[in-house]
Amino acid sequence: MALKKNKHFKIGEIVVYPKHGVGEIMRIESMEVSSIKNKFYVVKMEQAKLTIRVPVDKEKEVGLRLISSKKIIDEVFKVLKLKPKIRRIMWSRRAQEYDSKINSGDPIKIAEVIRDLFRKNSQPEQSYSERQMFQIALERLAREVAAVEKTDYFQATEKIENTLYNK
Repeated sequence: MALKKNKHFKIGEIVVYPKHGVGEIMRIESMEVSSIKNKFYVVKMEQAKLTIRVPVDKEKEVGLRLISSKKIIDEVFKVLKLKPKIRRIMWSRRAQEYDSKINSGDPIKIAEVIRDLFRKNSQPEQSYSERQMFQIALERLAREVAAVEKTDYFQATEKIENTLYNK
């Protein structure tokens, strides 16, 4: 078995926490919990006005990762241009699948959710839960696109929506 080099994050790095989206490592602090000393990344999640602490030794388990490369974001836009996959299964089952893709933190999977849930104005109306899920996925992806492309959330959202409308 090859030894895996454990790459730790540095203060100031932009990271993705799958369940909350994009954040910045503000500091690394030691805390004692139940008389056990642990090191934590303190991650400020800009969009949720939220600060989370991720144990350094659990970074892989929770899926904490650096933001995507430009190459992956280019791939995301290719996925958004594809035809939606319309699955003829019950909404509750599809919703579970979409939710799991969104919470995976994988921008390609999140792009698939956006592509599949997107509706042009000329298409049939979506249910409330479909619109909600679409919005959550769009926000997650737009925040990562904004971080990678060094732009803001609104410009990233517009770029994603323009890609969807112009396919």
